[in-house]
Amino acid sequence: MEQVSQQQSPPAKRPTIADIAKIVGVSKVSVSNALNGQPGVSDATRAKIAAVAEELGFVRNSAARALSGAKAAAVGLALCRPARMLGTEPFFMELIGGIEKVLSDASYSLALQVVSDHERGLEAYRRWWGERHIDGAILVDLRRDDARVPALEEMGLPTVVIGHPSGSGRLTPVWSDDAAAVRETLEYLAALGHRRVGRIAGLTGLVHTAIRDEAFTAACADLGLDALPTVHTDYTGEEGARATRRLLLSPTRPTAILYDNDITAVAGLSVAQELGLSVPRDLSLVAWDDSPLAQVVRPPLTALSRDIHAYGAHAARTLLDLIAGRPVTGYEDQAPQLTPRGSTAAPPAR
Repeated sequence: MEQVSQQQSPPAKRPTIADIAKIVGVSKVSVSNALNGQPGVSDATRAKIAAVAEELGFVRNSAARALSGAKAAAVGLALCRPARMLGTEPFFMELIGGIEKVLSDASYSLALQVVSDHERGLEAYRRWWGERHIDGAILVDLRRDDARVPALEEMGLPTVVIGHPSGSGRLTPVWSDDAAAVRETLEYLAALGHRRVGRIAGLTGLVHTAIRDEAFTAACADLGLDALPTVHTDYTGEEGARATRRLLLSPTRPTAILYDNDITAVAGLSVAQELGLSVPRDLSLVAWDDSPLAQVVRPPLTALSRDIHAYGAHAARTLLDLIAGRPVTGYEDQAPQLTPRGSTAAPPAR
C-alpha cells in the first residue's frame, strides 16, 4: 500500500445566493424571494437573478440550504450499469458495502443512481451538486479521456476517482496495481507449463481494461507465451460464455484463460464443460476478483483476490477528508493476490 501525493487545486467555490446578490446588486433576501417565487421583487430584477443563477449553475430549490450554509451530509455515486446486474455483480456490491460502512459511521448517506451512460451520470452529479444534495462524489469506471473528469474539476465538486492516476486529472485517485496482478498470474501459468493463453476482458475504453490489456501483452512477450487476441465483453455471463466458446472453437485453442471478472469466468467454466473439456485437465481458468461465486462452483476457481470492501472504505475515507478540507493524497491500495484453487493445473501433454 502506498500513498502518492497529488497536486490538489483548491475546490472551486459552489455558487451561493451571496454570489448572485453581488453580481445583480441586490440583497440576499431579494435573491431568495426571486428564486422561490415570492413577491417583493420586480419582474426585471427577477429575470436578471434567474439568468445569473443559471449562468453560475445555481439551482433554485437549493436556496434554503444555501442561506443556512448547511452541509448535505451525503455523497453521490452514479453507476453506469443495467440495474438488473447490480444484484448479481459481487464487485460493486462489496465496493458499495465498504463505502456505506464508512459513510454511516460518519453520519453521511450515499446517493446512488444507476444510469444508462456516462453523460447521464454527469447530469446526476451536476444536479446533486447544484441542488446541494451532496458534498462530494465518487467516480467509477474511469475511461480514457473521460469527459467527466474535467467537468467535475470545473464544477469544484470534491471527488474521489476509483481508478488509476493516469486518467484522474486533478481529482483524487484510489487505485491498485492491476499490471502487477496480470504479470503474477501469467508467471504462475507459465510455471505450470502453459504456453498459449487467452484473455476475456471487460469493456474497451475503460482505463483499467487498457492497463490490463497492455500488461497482458507485455508479460506474455517477456515470458515467451503465445498471447491470443483479447476478447472484450460487457462483464455479463452471456458475453463471457460467447467469448469463451469463440476461443475454445478456434484452431489455436488456449490451454489457459484469464477472465476480467468472476461472472464471465463461471460462464466460461460452463462452456468448457458443455464442450466436453475437463477443467483443469484440458483447460485452466483464472477469475479476476474472488467471490463466493468463484468458490462454490466445481472446480472452485483460481482467482485474483483483494479486499473490495476495504477498497470502497478507503475511497470513502479519502472523500470525507477531502470534503473536510484536510490534506489529501492519492491512495494506492494493495494489488490483487493470486489464490490458486482447483481450476488451474499443468496443461495436457502434447
